[in-house]
Amino acid sequence: MADTSLPKAVSGPLNHIDDRLGSSNFLKRNVKKVFPDHWSFLLGEIALYSFIILLLTGTFLTLWFKPSMLEVHYDGSYEPLKTVLMSEAYASTLHISFDVRGGLLMRQIHHWAALLFMASLMAHMLRVFFTGAYRKPREFNWFIGLGLFTLGMLEGLFGYSLPDDLLSGTGLRITQGVLEAIPLVGTYGYMFLFGGEFPGEDIIPRMFTLHILLVPGIILALITAHMMIMWHQKHTQMPGTGGTEQKVTGYPFYPVFLGKSGAYFLFTFAVLALMGTFAQINPVWLFGPYDPSAISAASQPDFYMGLLEGSLRLMPPWEIVLFGHTLSLSVLIPALVPLGLVFTGAAIWPWLERWITGDHRYHHVNDRPRNAPTRTSAGMAMITFYGLLWLAGANDVISERFHVSLYATTWFFRFAIFIGPVLAFIITKRICLGLQRSDAATMAHGYEAGIITMSPEGKFEEVHRVPSAAEIAKITSKEEPRPPLPAVDANGVPAKGSKGPIGHLRTRLNMWWNSDSIPIEGDGHPHEHHEKELVEDESRKELTR
Repeated sequence: MADTSLPKAVSGPLNHIDDRLGSSNFLKRNVKKVFPDHWSFLLGEIALYSFIILLLTGTFLTLWFKPSMLEVHYDGSYEPLKTVLMSEAYASTLHISFDVRGGLLMRQIHHWAALLFMASLMAHMLRVFFTGAYRKPREFNWFIGLGLFTLGMLEGLFGYSLPDDLLSGTGLRITQGVLEAIPLVGTYGYMFLFGGEFPGEDIIPRMFTLHILLVPGIILALITAHMMIMWHQKHTQMPGTGGTEQKVTGYPFYPVFLGKSGAYFLFTFAVLALMGTFAQINPVWLFGPYDPSAISAASQPDFYMGLLEGSLRLMPPWEIVLFGHTLSLSVLIPALVPLGLVFTGAAIWPWLERWITGDHRYHHVNDRPRNAPTRTSAGMAMITFYGLLWLAGANDVISERFHVSLYATTWFFRFAIFIGPVLAFIITKRICLGLQRSDAATMAHGYEAGIITMSPEGKFEEVHRVPSAAEIAKITSKEEPRPPLPAVDANGVPAKGSKGPIGHLRTRLNMWWNSDSIPIEGDGHPHEHHEKELVEDESRKELTR
């Protein structure tokens, strides 16, 4: 018989570790943990892998970048900027781009990875929102996601500003204006951050420290907490995949999920490497060093900051003087209100939905977006609001490319940000209800096969086929709306929570939330008018005239 025991050189260290950490018991419990297999779950993995690539490429760039505002005359290999006076930060960025082997590739991979991190994080959060995966018991992870997105915006702003070129300096100037517009403490905060009058000598070194140490450390801690909570609570599942609130279906962590995740990390890295190689991004040498007296047209930040850029461009020049202090509403409102609406609304939504619906159950199976029309419509309204402000951040580009007045585009977006979300809400809700009716028709009559048959009596009918078992499971996963909150109890006494203006508001919101729902009836088998099941004959599959 062959000896299957491990070599002593391997078993010795493993036993040494196991005796002290008990790792074998942990691995036995968790190595077979089941993970559902659905493509949308990979969105969060893309964010994780992008962050890992950001750490790797950022470490490489840190070795050559000089976070200093000291002015020097450039003497590198890029001829158009020879002898130009610039900061050491900008000169070292040029040095990385043109004189360090692989430096430009690493810069571009780093920037593309930052954009992919924010895009995948945004897509992942939208998936969680539209499927209701934030519901009990996963509210903490929803908060962690919001925190990661907020920190990602800050991290992107700091990293984007480090090269000290004309484009990033323009964004930094806007940041200074926003800080200074905050009442009472704004001036102190701006002077503290910049170390004096703009641009000062300290802003680049301070942002560099925040960019490579503090913010990444917090992001890494939040990602770790997110993974630990998800591991403990188990993953949500998509409806119709065989899973229930008590049972998880999928593949074990080892070897299937681990192997797939490793390959997916390599795919993500390959895509970013290809983009860094063939798709130019942020060519700072074309912009030149930052000059506070200069600014160029078509200056836009990275896409995730477009919301703030658009709101600044649309805001009228409003200022008021209150108690001897000038309030620059044209800066303060765009900086605080749009982000406040989006992030505050997203933060309170799980509790608001639970308060309105009275649903305190655990949820491990996700909703189909069509089966939660109010939630889906609210999400589309938010996306429309965000997207219109993002487009408004490029109103000068739109005006130049489409040959329309800049003022006309500005006024269009000023009205669109109020009208667009309302229209998006109404249209999305009608679409969701239409899809619910389609599901109800499928369960009542099957689905249309596209085959017309003629009976001996000359009657034409279309054959309806039975949907697959997976499709039936998906359709019947819809939860029927919970009964309305009672206004009075069994004794006619006003029920708890229904008294006063808040109680009346909750009752009305509950009725509005559950008012539009199409019941799902039937078994998916097609029936004739006299309830006799229509059996499809293979010999009648072709069109009969």
